[in-house]
Amino acid sequence: MVIPSFVDQVTLHISAGSGGNGIASVHREKFKPLGGPDGGNGGHGGDVILRVAADVTTLIDFHHEPHRIGGSGGHGSGNNRSGSNGESLTLRVPDGTVVRSETGEVLADLTGPGTEIVIAAGGRGGLGNAALASSKRKAPGFALKGEPGEELTITLELKVVADIGLVGFPSAGKSSLIAALSRARPKIADYPFTTLVPNLGVVTAGETTFTVADVPGLIEGASEGKGLGHDFLRHVERCAALVHVIDCATVEPGRDPLTDLDIIEKELATYGGLEDRPRLVALNKTDVPDAKEIASFVRPDLEARGLEVFDVSAASHAGLRELSFAMARIVSAKRAATPTAEVTRIVLRPKAESGVGEEFTIEQVNKQWIVRGEKPIRWVRQTDFTNDEAIGFLADRLNRLGVEEKLFALGARAGDDIIIGDDANAVMFDFDPQNQAGAEILGRRGEDIRLDDNTRRTSKERREDLAAARAFEAGARDARAKDPNWVPPAIDEEDDSTEDENVPPSETPETPEGKD
Repeated sequence: MVIPSFVDQVTLHISAGSGGNGIASVHREKFKPLGGPDGGNGGHGGDVILRVAADVTTLIDFHHEPHRIGGSGGHGSGNNRSGSNGESLTLRVPDGTVVRSETGEVLADLTGPGTEIVIAAGGRGGLGNAALASSKRKAPGFALKGEPGEELTITLELKVVADIGLVGFPSAGKSSLIAALSRARPKIADYPFTTLVPNLGVVTAGETTFTVADVPGLIEGASEGKGLGHDFLRHVERCAALVHVIDCATVEPGRDPLTDLDIIEKELATYGGLEDRPRLVALNKTDVPDAKEIASFVRPDLEARGLEVFDVSAASHAGLRELSFAMARIVSAKRAATPTAEVTRIVLRPKAESGVGEEFTIEQVNKQWIVRGEKPIRWVRQTDFTNDEAIGFLADRLNRLGVEEKLFALGARAGDDIIIGDDANAVMFDFDPQNQAGAEILGRRGEDIRLDDNTRRTSKERREDLAAARAFEAGARDARAKDPNWVPPAIDEEDDSTEDENVPPSETPETPEGKD
């Protein structure tokens, strides 16, 4: 198995750290029986960050280890102690790395040392019962779970940041040209496809310093998968200019400088996006007598196309100074026209989806009501479904958000299936609007006051009962003043009324003796 030394495209599976769970705890101390809740919050999960590093030139590390996970947050504990935050994972990538989603959408284009992006956010830690305590819920018997971190699959694609790109047939002398112009020492041999990876060299011409990269193995049919060039053309997308390196000493049948130029231009047009780059032509290997004659023969035709032509030789270094200064002139003009950009932090802003401004949406699919929204889904993930009080707290939150009211408006009936979320972690409920399962109405842990008679009354109810009792006492005094033998009528427990409500107690007709 061949182990690659240069990797310019890799698929990476990343998972941010999960948040720690909150804890339900009650303070216990001698002589303090009512210590109250003291459960701490869980720590936040660690982010996954991509950062450009100047000393990284390949994606080989991600080729060997394509799965990366951020640190998870610690769980909370008693005595109001919060869990530790998870450690963020920083991945160092080369300058010029393009980040794409699974669908091919460009998420970020990382250029410039120090540029970074939070590609996956860590999950938030769950609240402990101390943070959930309120005036109505003074001793919560539950806590919230931590949220899972973001998980996604991305593709990292390296586009070498070079100022000048060299294109041409195999063995045209591109690697030799880079070696002659700079201190780069690529592998050079006298057979095609010697260069298997793009080479990068630094060239200085006068006061201008720029980088030069070559594209290996560009041949006819590269756009159809032949050779290596089409796979590496991405490395010249950022170049200010392209230099056609043409072999004037080739002895292959059907090859000549004009034909080679037309074939390479056709492949560049098929790849696309390079039409606006200035072109230079380097007629290479002119140290060979026949090559020099061929170069002088094709020069008028090339200049007639509006191309700037140079006779060069990587072996004798003839013409390299003129070529390097021509390249420097183009690079300087491009830099002058491009404002200097400061390194800034890239912020991902999710695209707006349908229902913008709404905190949740509801739709009916196959007789099931599906609730979607950032808040409902997050609340479900935070809920411990083994705790009845936590489930009641979730119901309260959903009701306050207006989920039940909207379900009524859309025609949901008792017993319908309600699904929150649309992924593998979705939770299904039975719609029961009459079931008041709120956490606020629950009593002490292990008890449910809904099963007992509720004798507690509001101030308004007590005032109404007092007024009714006083009115009854006043009526009873009046009745006794008229008839000393009057007794209050018996109330039938079944219908809660007297035998004849229209006849006053004092005027009830007596039953004759002997008649039942």
